[in-house]
Amino acid sequence: MLLMIRSALTIPVLLVLALGSVGVGLAASLSPAAASLAASRVSTPRCTTAGLLVIPNLSGSNVASVTVSGIPSACASASIQVAVNNGITSSFGTGTVPAGGGSVTVNLAVAVAATTGEELDVVLVGP
Repeated sequence: MLLMIRSALTIPVLLVLALGSVGVGLAASLSPAAASLAASRVSTPRCTTAGLLVIPNLSGSNVASVTVSGIPSACASASIQVAVNNGITSSFGTGTVPAGGGSVTVNLAVAVAATTGEELDVVLVGP
């Protein structure tokens, strides 16, 4: 009886070993390729490093637009993107900086309820 149990276990064990060695043999036949992982830095030109004044404009109790002022003339014709997030709702709007710089009001796609913890993000792209 012990001999029959041993022979019944021997076949599955040999099968597992055979399949395992085939997998190792296939992996050994793969040629190693040179692979690398790298990071890069690119300097981004800026039209200003000065601080900008960002004011949310309310319509009732909602932020409907954002006025950004103090924009230098070097940023003229840049695209300005504004995002407002109150933790529950967010909205986005875009505009263009006037020729002489100065200030621009960007209307949001959807008004966002004003809260004490809202986030306002401004990005200038270009000129």
